[in-house]
Amino acid sequence: MMPKISIVIPVKNGIGILNQCLDAIQKQTIFKDCEVVIVDSGSTDGTIAMLKTYDVTLVSIPPETFNHGATRNLGVTHAKGEFVVMTVQDAVPTNEFWLENMLRHFKDDHVSGVCGQQVIPHHKNKNPHEWFRPQSNPKSKTIHFKSKQAFDELSPEEKRNVCGWDDVNAMYRKTALEAIPFETIAFGEDMLWAKAALEQGHKLVYDHAVRVYHYHYQFPDYTYRRTMISKVFIYKCFGYAVPHKFTLKDYALVIYRNFKWKLHPKWIWHNLKIVYYQRKATNDFLRAIMNNTLSDLEQSLALNIPIGQQKK
Repeated sequence: MMPKISIVIPVKNGIGILNQCLDAIQKQTIFKDCEVVIVDSGSTDGTIAMLKTYDVTLVSIPPETFNHGATRNLGVTHAKGEFVVMTVQDAVPTNEFWLENMLRHFKDDHVSGVCGQQVIPHHKNKNPHEWFRPQSNPKSKTIHFKSKQAFDELSPEEKRNVCGWDDVNAMYRKTALEAIPFETIAFGEDMLWAKAALEQGHKLVYDHAVRVYHYHYQFPDYTYRRTMISKVFIYKCFGYAVPHKFTLKDYALVIYRNFKWKLHPKWIWHNLKIVYYQRKATNDFLRAIMNNTLSDLEQSLALNIPIGQQKK
C-alpha cells in the first residue's frame, strides 16, 4: 500500500538523538500510513548501522554535496506519499498527534502547507532561560493572498511575518513542493519557499499547537554568526532590517529572570553573553547597511542569498 505521508529527514552523525526522533515518529497515531526517508550525508558515527534497525528508506549523498534546499528537494524525489513532512534529526514530536494534527488542515483542498512550532523542553542540560513557558493557548492562522500584487503591497515587516516558515516542523502537499522546489541555498530555504508559495496564491497554515522539541546550545560564536546570518537573509529577501536596539534593560532582564525562576547563577553569565553577541551582530549588521558593505559581510559569512524583494 502506498504511504499517505512521507517524512523526510536530512541526517549527519545522528547517534544519540536520531533514535529519539524516529521512536517518537513511530508512536504517531497515523504512522501506519507513513514512510520515513533519510538523506544521510556521510555519517561516520554508527548512524547507518543504527538505521538498519528501523524501517526507513536510506538515501546516501557525499557530505560535500549537502545543501539545505537541494538535499530536501532530493528527499522529495524519493517520497511516495501525497504529503511530505520536513523535519531534522534532533527534533522530537511532543506528542503522538503531531502528524494527525498537521494533516487535518489539508481537508481544505487549497492548503499547500502547514507549519508548526519549535519548543525547548525543561531539561537541565538546556538553557532554562529558553525553556518553553506558554502564556496562552495558540490558535491556528491561515495565510492566503489572491494575487502577487496583494502580497507585494505588504510592508517588508509584514512580508517577513507571514513567511516565518520552518522546515524543522512542516507538512506539505507533495504537488506543491514539485511546483515550487526549494532554493539551492545554505539558509532560509523554508522562508523563501513560503514567500514563493504566497506570491503564487497558495494557502498556508501556521498551527503552533503542533510542536516538536528542538534545541541548539548557544556558544558565543554560534550566537553571533546565527544572528548575523538571519538578519542578512531577512534584509535581502524581504527588505526588512529588524530594528531591535539593545539597552541595559535587556541585560537587567537576564538577572531578573534568573532570580525569578530560581536558577543556578551560571545561567546569568551565559545569557548575558548571548545578549552581548546578539547586540554585537545587530550593530555590525546595521553598520554594514549604513556603510553599503552588506555584500562584503555576506561574502564573509559564505552565503549566497537570492535578493527576494527584487523578484518579479
